[in-house]
Amino acid sequence: MVGDDSTLMQRSPKNGLSCKMVLQAVGKVLRKGKGKPNGKKPPTEEKKHYLDAEYTKVRVVDFDLKELVVLPREIDLNEWLACNTTTFFNLINLQYSTISEFCTGDTCPAMTACNTTYFWYDEKGKKTKCTAPQYVDFVMSSVQKLVTDEDIFPTKYGKEFPNTFDSLVKKICRYLFHVLAHIYWSHYKETVAMDLHGHLNTLYTHFVVFIREFNLMDPKETSIMDDLTEALCTPLPPQPQNHVTER
Repeated sequence: MVGDDSTLMQRSPKNGLSCKMVLQAVGKVLRKGKGKPNGKKPPTEEKKHYLDAEYTKVRVVDFDLKELVVLPREIDLNEWLACNTTTFFNLINLQYSTISEFCTGDTCPAMTACNTTYFWYDEKGKKTKCTAPQYVDFVMSSVQKLVTDEDIFPTKYGKEFPNTFDSLVKKICRYLFHVLAHIYWSHYKETVAMDLHGHLNTLYTHFVVFIREFNLMDPKETSIMDDLTEALCTPLPPQPQNHVTER
């Protein structure tokens, strides 16, 4: 760098540039790039179409979904968690299947949502970066294996849940959240085109209310979708009713 500056200073008189002018120009560039890596502007954040009011107001139900997740009296907590976790697995798997043809290794070379990239960790803890469809396949395969394991999700009367059940449910919920976040981030346009955004909004809201009710995810893990959560979990204003007056 010093050699370059010396060359510039030596050539300045020949080019009609004074030392003061060169320093002013360099200072201007440095000030422009202050606080920004390499003087480059930060990438413009992509517009989140799923936050548009015309979309967030679309649901398939119009009642408080918390009523569906509250633990009923005389129902065992683990039984309730198992029932709901299995249901959400099936519903989110079904929701993803509607856009799976658009989620390919070419369109989604990484499992992303907002500015976050998710990596897959195998049973040995090995970290792997994979395409979105590969990641979702890993998620669905591993969750399917868990929820059909009689030793983990017992269905026979009198069989106890394992001591690790709570941590396994949290793990499943974390994976399922990643899938929902990816659908919103990368495939919302296709979802709207198929007129399935109302189903997606309702499923997401129901799932978030569930994990909040039983503290199944750290808020830091769901923070990337906080803006959507706020938009969807805020009660909708009452819809005007058409009153017909008989004459």
